[in-house]
Amino acid sequence: MKSVFQKSLSLTVLASSLLSLGASAAPANDPATLGQIRDSAMNSDWAYERLADLTDLVGPRLSGSVGAQAAVEQVAAAMRKLGAKVTLQPVKVPHWVRGEERAEVVEYAGRPNGVTQKVVLTALGGSGATPAAGLTAPVIVVRSFEELKAKGAQVKGSIVLFDVAFDQEMADRGQAGPAYGAGSRIRTQGPRLAAELGAAAALVRSVGGANYRIAHTGATGLVDGARIPAAAVTAEDAMLMSRLSARGPLKLHLTLTPQTLPDADSFNVIADWPGTDKADEVVIVSGHLDSWDLATGAHDDGTGVAGAMGVIETLKKLDLHPRRTIRVIAWMNEENGTRGGKAYFEANKDKLDKHFAAIESDEGGGRPFGFIASVTPQMVKYFAPLKTALDPIGAGVFQRHDQAAGADIGPLERAGVPSFQPLVDASFYFSYHHTPADTLDKVSPLELKRHVAVMTSLSWFLANMDENIGRVAKTD
Repeated sequence: MKSVFQKSLSLTVLASSLLSLGASAAPANDPATLGQIRDSAMNSDWAYERLADLTDLVGPRLSGSVGAQAAVEQVAAAMRKLGAKVTLQPVKVPHWVRGEERAEVVEYAGRPNGVTQKVVLTALGGSGATPAAGLTAPVIVVRSFEELKAKGAQVKGSIVLFDVAFDQEMADRGQAGPAYGAGSRIRTQGPRLAAELGAAAALVRSVGGANYRIAHTGATGLVDGARIPAAAVTAEDAMLMSRLSARGPLKLHLTLTPQTLPDADSFNVIADWPGTDKADEVVIVSGHLDSWDLATGAHDDGTGVAGAMGVIETLKKLDLHPRRTIRVIAWMNEENGTRGGKAYFEANKDKLDKHFAAIESDEGGGRPFGFIASVTPQMVKYFAPLKTALDPIGAGVFQRHDQAAGADIGPLERAGVPSFQPLVDASFYFSYHHTPADTLDKVSPLELKRHVAVMTSLSWFLANMDENIGRVAKTD
């Protein structure tokens, strides 16, 4: 029987042997390795530097643009430099370009002679165009789809304004997602419904908080054959027109000259950090590479892409190699088509049994509190070591949802692949989202470090789990 001293000596020799073999030989999901990953991410500026490259050097990255292509090349080069296996997956994407955008209220009750009121707006994705000289039409204000239908007889030939306020109070109390969901429903469906009733154009009150007369763009559900001009107006100008309409009839002169060009060639950037004994199984960690064209997409979704890229950088620095392959994907065309996610699904729908899990980050660079998972209730207990490892940075919260709701990984999730996303503070996210203010200076370097720590720890943990977390229930 060994003495206490002999046992202690044996443990010391064992520990020394493991250290001499390098970090890659450490047990996969033990507390020490998870702690190394967390601490390494928290001490690195690499992801923030890549975010600066993406936003400051490339800038806006709307699908089909020169900026989007430059972003593909930049991210691919950075991943190759780390030693990842990089593949560019071809994707045909929409190519919509913004033109001139101007508006002014030219008639209203009580208007002094010669006075007009400027309206600050921005065209919505997929908007049709006015004549080059613009159009002038009455404005009909509505606050719901039901009111639109009730005023159907007045809509034909008019400009419909949907004056529905974003609920910032909900966002401030942790319900930013539902608040945005309600607003984006008006933005995506409203112009289409107005077009079906014969409207000349549609305006939507901007979907977002921080009302500093900034317009928030975004996608619409407009279709060919009924592609009327559509724009987002600032909250202040929506309220102005509502007040003026209460005084009497008003007319707006509107000029929008966007173009919908033929679909363009683009790519998903796929970077693999190969696994060891289960290399044929994949854990996806991702963000979307495209952005709207008003700013540089720092929060939406530069932080998601930089955070996913930081996963491989962290593991390379520690010389850690997971059992399963960790696949970083920078998706193309999330903003106005989600064709990147759809293309990946179509190319891999016969290999879904090899997709162990998928992570997508697309809620901005606010403080991460942990992560959301669409796993079965029975699997929650197995994530306890990961929660413990993230607790020291205040990111150990684990929320189980029936759906994790990532846009690009949505097809995978609906087919049963367990899906995850960081749980972040999005209370201020929709102040910048889809606006000219979504720039690098709005991103906290500290929170991006936490973001990388969560993404890397989660990716590593999933890629080394002994338990089979199984398929989640298929949803419609």
